[in-house]
Amino acid sequence: MSSRSVVIERPGEYRLAAGPPPEPGPGEVLVRVAAAGICMSDREVYDGHRDAAYVRYPVVPGHEWSGTVEAVGQGVDAGLVGRKTVAEGFRACGTCERCRCGDTSLCTSGYDETGFTRPGAFADHVVVPARLLHPLADDADLPAAALLEPAAVVAAAVRAGQAEAGERVAVVGAGTLGLLAVQLLAAGSPGELAVFDPRTERAGSALEFGATDARTPEEAGELAGRYDLVVETAGAPSTAASSCLLARRGGRVILTGMFTAGATGIDPVHLSLSQLMVRSVFGAPSSAWSFAVRAFGAGLINPRPLITHEFPLERFGDAVALVGGGDPGVGKVLLRP
Repeated sequence: MSSRSVVIERPGEYRLAAGPPPEPGPGEVLVRVAAAGICMSDREVYDGHRDAAYVRYPVVPGHEWSGTVEAVGQGVDAGLVGRKTVAEGFRACGTCERCRCGDTSLCTSGYDETGFTRPGAFADHVVVPARLLHPLADDADLPAAALLEPAAVVAAAVRAGQAEAGERVAVVGAGTLGLLAVQLLAAGSPGELAVFDPRTERAGSALEFGATDARTPEEAGELAGRYDLVVETAGAPSTAASSCLLARRGGRVILTGMFTAGATGIDPVHLSLSQLMVRSVFGAPSSAWSFAVRAFGAGLINPRPLITHEFPLERFGDAVALVGGGDPGVGKVLLRP
């Protein structure tokens, strides 16, 4: 049996490799990949724009994925074979102070993540530690489940924001993270749930998912200081600063977007005088993964409508070109091995 994988040898250069399926070692499982999502981080790996400390070439990308356990290594419960599953990406050590406090996404043993420093799921098979698995229901929609990685990031943000029923909440950005955030936040019965995005098509989707209002960034000024909680998901140069302006005095702002050098800074005078709580989220700890998987199983989030394009591994070049291209008709792009 042959197993294929997309290998990025160096920025801008990839090949479709084939060989025997990888063998799971002690404590590991071999998963047959059903679907893998492409996000801007993968595009950055391909383009060579990801920080060198957070990628190791050559690399098989793919950190958003779902699949079925096909084999287990020594010491792993054989009952996992045949189970549908997703898995955490961070290879946290589990023993450092941050891990022992539950902050596995802040592991101090060094950055190590499936799809960036370890072979990922743009492949027929992926090998991961069994301890990172989150098994799914037998009837789970696997292509939709491939979006549980961004859903876990959103879950980390929503949990950090401590939204209460009846509060005024805003989501800045209506991409994959933003629309998943709308679904999770809507389940908590907010008094208002506004979404800010320049793309009218995405605003319409947000309303379908439970938002009560859709606005453009240009309209944010008239709503300054209105919201108890603002969840930023866009990572655009100005959205960290503008999100803080949307929050009420004493409000909370959660930043999930991946910002690049040169982004507009947050005004420290406004921050201190308004007594804002500002928190950032990078990745997701194990607890947020469990939260997202439970929400998916309970039907509180439905990632399926966010998927707009599916490609085979052979068309990785076409697939990655769509991501970050600015076409409002492009949502989540999947590779289907």
